[in-house]
Amino acid sequence: MAEETAAGNGAAAAQVRMQVLAQYIRDMSFENVVAQKGMTTGEVQPDIQVAVSLDARKRPVDHQYDVITKFKITSKNKANGDNLFLMELEYGGTFQIEGVPEEQMHPFLLIECPRLLFPFVRRIISDVTRDGGFPPLNVDSVDFLALYRQELARRAQATAAAPEIAN
Repeated sequence: MAEETAAGNGAAAAQVRMQVLAQYIRDMSFENVVAQKGMTTGEVQPDIQVAVSLDARKRPVDHQYDVITKFKITSKNKANGDNLFLMELEYGGTFQIEGVPEEQMHPFLLIECPRLLFPFVRRIISDVTRDGGFPPLNVDSVDFLALYRQELARRAQATAAAPEIAN
């Protein structure tokens, strides 16, 4: 009896299928301010800030989506606030996604897809900072679920504040 119920539920629920069709660097820049100003890294205590934003859009082909992860990394010297380096990276993926209900597609695109792309982003950041003359920067894991929830809260707050501004 339990097997029949499990088989019935499995048939009713759509199978989620996700395939990464492409991964690519859409845009990247790295500025080594230390080298440009002729400074030395000597006794530098870096203060590194990482900002992450996400974007997703449907492609003209059925069930295909582009997801872009945007990382802006700034490193300043704790001692005097001088900039050490600035890195900006937009890394994208093209995904074929089927079986995800429409109302769940937005969180799926902005949580699960970036989670798959992140190890590649981490590697690029590490390599570029190392090749740029600094110790390789291994970015901490990003909690894309928390990031998604923060964005929803920010939008809700902005929507709630908008009528007050109009009055």
